Amino acid sequence: MSQMSKIVRTLSNIAFPFIMIFGFYVIAHGHLTPGGGFQGGAVVASGCIMLLVAYGSTWVFEKIKVSRLSVFESLGALGFIGVAFFGLLFGGWFFNNFLVRNGILFNIVPKTGSTAAEFNTAGVLPLMNFAVGVKVIAGLFVIVLVMAYASSLKEWKQ
Repeated sequence: MSQMSKIVRTLSNIAFPFIMIFGFYVIAHGHLTPGGGFQGGAVVASGCIMLLVAYGSTWVFEKIKVSRLSVFESLGALGFIGVAFFGLLFGGWFFNNFLVRNGILFNIVPKTGSTAAEFNTAGVLPLMNFAVGVKVIAGLFVIVLVMAYASSLKEWKQ
């Protein structure tokens, strides 16, 4: 897969940071708005895929190693499982809001209950969204990289 024109590469360079910011925003605010780890991860991965299309597979293969993406995908899965087991360990059931109840990160829940103005109302959902986001970003980008690698081998043989 060869590089696209200078115009496409320039527009990709301009759009890439905005796509990344929006994708991470969707991941971070998935507990408050529609979205979450999977949707935000798909947006971030599509931004990376845009660079693959604009610059070509040779350029991307020089910059990104598939083994590193495999590590990130594994870290995302382990992070999600780790949040579940920390809830079991500290709270008695999976995905328990152990951050609030044990005072690990936040104070004790007030007598009036959690309100929307408090940061800790999401519990462990942002941590789970982040873990899923990392896994989806790495997984989707690896899938597209493998397809680009296969197509570049096919072009090279012809």
